[in-house]
Amino acid sequence: MEKADFLKKVPPDRVDEYEDIIKLLLDHKSGFGHAAEEVAYWVAASCLMDGHLWRAMELADRKELSELLAFHFHPLFEKNTGDMKWKKFFYKQICEREGFYTCKSPSCGVCVDYQKCFGLEE
Repeated sequence: MEKADFLKKVPPDRVDEYEDIIKLLLDHKSGFGHAAEEVAYWVAASCLMDGHLWRAMELADRKELSELLAFHFHPLFEKNTGDMKWKKFFYKQICEREGFYTCKSPSCGVCVDYQKCFGLEE
């Protein structure tokens, strides 16, 4: 699908968010041609859905999502050194790009929301 096809599914008040996710992904694409763009549109549209990203994308599990991201967006994949949940990781990256730091704690290891970002996805 093309970007316009995914954009039809994006609520008008969330278009900027959708575009930010696409930009983040494409700024870190591995260089494997047009497929990375299509995957970026799919990932971005799916990020706007509730629940786990891999489920919104109708993948088998988080491992399958990680493999997809590692292939198409390897530089970004490598930045997720703590294995943060992908949707949370993307939003954290976007906030940091914009100079916003919304975390409640000085480090993830001491954060009360640690399980929300790094816990199991079932």
